[in-house]
Amino acid sequence: MGYSTVALKDKIVGMYPEVTKHGIAVSLDFDRAKNAYLVKFTKDSHELETHIEKKDADECMDGIKCVYLGIQVAQFIKNFEERK
Repeated sequence: MGYSTVALKDKIVGMYPEVTKHGIAVSLDFDRAKNAYLVKFTKDSHELETHIEKKDADECMDGIKCVYLGIQVAQFIKNFEERK
């Protein structure tokens, strides 16, 4: 399946609207050695780095939510809210 990192980032942000709601920036790069996308969520001085396996990214582009990524997003938001 062919798609750009920008398209995948847009898809992630669209699937997880809480990212935009909380003003979280998302950056994404493909790591060829790991065959996975490295995802960084940033809000003020807080950062969370995680990864999405290529297979999961392909499913994400097909509209299937990645449970692992959803849990990471929720935990990042929870941690950020608790530090306010």
